[in-house]
Amino acid sequence: MLINTEQTRPVTSFPLRAYNPVKHLDQSAIYEAFLSLERSAAQCERFDELITHTVRINKGAELYHAGGNAQYLYFVRHGSFKNVLVSDQGFSLVTGFTMSAEPLGLEAMTGELHLCSAVALEDSEAYMLSYRRLESLARELPALRLNLSRMLSREITHGQSRLFTLGHYNSEERLALFMLGLSKRFAERGYSAHRFLLRMSREDIALSIGVRSETICRAIARLRELSLMTVEGRSVEIIDIVRLKAFCQHRHTSRSA
Repeated sequence: MLINTEQTRPVTSFPLRAYNPVKHLDQSAIYEAFLSLERSAAQCERFDELITHTVRINKGAELYHAGGNAQYLYFVRHGSFKNVLVSDQGFSLVTGFTMSAEPLGLEAMTGELHLCSAVALEDSEAYMLSYRRLESLARELPALRLNLSRMLSREITHGQSRLFTLGHYNSEERLALFMLGLSKRFAERGYSAHRFLLRMSREDIALSIGVRSETICRAIARLRELSLMTVEGRSVEIIDIVRLKAFCQHRHTSRSA
């Protein structure tokens, strides 16, 4: 479902900072994402050459715009983004959310233009990797080539899973699956899988799972009644992850029978 939304703030000109690996001692996440666990110091040095700059984006600003030339792949160092498609009529659709330690702009690897806009959900920072240099180094490093392939595969799988969810689950189940997905991603980063803060608005969530904003409120109330999860403002508590998963599976299986 497409819902007409307030226009995103226009693209801002943001300052680029030259990347200095000596100052970025916490970049192990980007090495783990693109290189092998047995990576050598020489491979890391070669990879550092791909990172041309780091960029800071204010909340609500666009990192890149749909239809813009895709020269860089981004990797979120801090913060989070929503990926937005806007129709010619001004209707918006949120296709996904990107958190820290995740690549951004992968869809542009198959073409020359960005297919959607990336809007910061909070003050964020990202590494900028040159596509041209990335492709060149991937021909030399099998691990890099393999990880790029895996990233693209996950992107495709995410899109297919999203379409399946929109076609086969009701609003309560969609919200539950969305929260379970966030729970898993937070847990992978060492945070609590049961309690976390939402960076996106309820309207963003509605645009992502294909329902109206008021439907989100009703779904939250229903899941609270079932003692599965609570949402207070942007604070989420999943009371019972096992039961929440079973809720989605049981309801879907019952309708499919």
